[in-house]
Amino acid sequence: MFNISVRSSMLAMSLAVGLWAGTTASALSAPKPASTSCPTNFAVQETGIADLQAALTSGQISSHCLVTIYLNRISLYDKQGPKINAILELNPEAMQIADQLDAERQAGNVRGPLHGIPILIKGNIATHDQMTTTAGSVALAGSIPENDAFIVQRLRAAGAILLGKSNLTEFANFMSYHMPSGYSSQGGQTLNPYNPTTRANGIPVLTPCGSSAGSGAGTAANLTAAAVGTETSGSILCPSNFNSLVGIKTTLGLVSRTGIIPIAHSQDVAGPMARTVADAAALLNALAGADPSDPITLTSAGKIPADYTSFLNANGLSGLRIGIARQYFGSDSETNALIEQAITTLRNQGAIIVDPVNISTYDQLQQNSSSVLIYEFKQDLNKYLQTVGSTTPVLSLSEIIVSNRQNPAVALKYGQGVLLNSNVQSGNTITAAQAAQDRSTDLQLARGGLDAAFSDNQLDALVFPTSNGASIGAKAGYPTLIVPAGYEADATPVGISFLGKAFSEPTLITVGYAYEQATHLRKPPTATP
Repeated sequence: MFNISVRSSMLAMSLAVGLWAGTTASALSAPKPASTSCPTNFAVQETGIADLQAALTSGQISSHCLVTIYLNRISLYDKQGPKINAILELNPEAMQIADQLDAERQAGNVRGPLHGIPILIKGNIATHDQMTTTAGSVALAGSIPENDAFIVQRLRAAGAILLGKSNLTEFANFMSYHMPSGYSSQGGQTLNPYNPTTRANGIPVLTPCGSSAGSGAGTAANLTAAAVGTETSGSILCPSNFNSLVGIKTTLGLVSRTGIIPIAHSQDVAGPMARTVADAAALLNALAGADPSDPITLTSAGKIPADYTSFLNANGLSGLRIGIARQYFGSDSETNALIEQAITTLRNQGAIIVDPVNISTYDQLQQNSSSVLIYEFKQDLNKYLQTVGSTTPVLSLSEIIVSNRQNPAVALKYGQGVLLNSNVQSGNTITAAQAAQDRSTDLQLARGGLDAAFSDNQLDALVFPTSNGASIGAKAGYPTLIVPAGYEADATPVGISFLGKAFSEPTLITVGYAYEQATHLRKPPTATP
């Protein structure tokens, strides 16, 4: 089924203008016919979205062939070989959609930079097609929501091919206190392509991190052009760090959550995970947009640029004030050494380094215990389940818990302590009033500390090592962009994070791109050449 709704068609028209802004008429003129057979020498490894689009426009390759190549790589490296296990479910309609988009291209209709580009989406993002939406839970097996998630509508309208759904830590790591990153009862254990080995107990030697583990590992292993992840606190940034990727934890309100299996509306976001800043910016173009069904996105009015890729400036660091949040530096000497090298690069590229910058509320944030996520998970999940439709085998958190108990060998390998706590406490020992008060405290501490740091030091961005500042950014609802910063001696990837104020993604893209172009530190994993 190739299902593009009327709403999606309208989106397609707006996206074709907005996303393709600045493209010359000749670039959109009739493309050269694609090869009738797939070229055997076309390499997708580390090939960016713009270069893939150029190959499609020139007729060097077709979207049909791109899907074929990625499916072959998935078969070779995800299901066999190192068995990364990043893919939860493949889209049986991917080839049909590719053929349709190839036909549109031949007819002179190119929707934008993502037209015909294969993309993975996380397994908690709803699609109304032949794929299911389960958040990795066997309790939700067979669930096909009645509607696409809002961001899926936008991706389809932009011409992206949904290649499949990526594995994840079950329920976005809000099921068990003991579950390893990247494990789900439906999909099993995702491995990190930089070291796809496990210990005797099946736990990865090198974490893929999570909860967007499959989006991270799949993109790092070149099983897709790019991927979409979701984050409540660290779930885009951490897997991007450990898979040597660029990830954008977006501003709360920039990207719709409608149709995404939730943890908590106070902090949930979705965002791009890619191998380059340019690819992340291109994907963000399709994701960002106001959705009346998710009122927080209405705060983005007038704050979304026509094209995030217009902020890709290799010389953009000159004169920008970058603060170093040393309170968030850890004890790993190798990581810290790489971040010091990154700071030197930033300075050499013309940035004004303010070092250190203290977050005045740091100690309070470290000591603060918030009930917000435990409270909102039950409330938000139950609301989501009521919207899905008749294919969903469970209709509440309580029913999920019962279903898991009836299938313990498969469903409860690591228990369900978080589910139980939320089910018992939310609305009972944790009241709506208490959760609201805790949310107010979270905002006061996180935004108050960050706003003061930015204002007092006139900063454009704050530097955190790896994803160490994820919690404060998540509670504040502020964006963070992570970029590869190198590798430790055992080849463990290390990233550097740049945090900004609300809707400052354009500045963060400039900072991240300029740093990336000055360093070019990402290396593909040797396990998936």
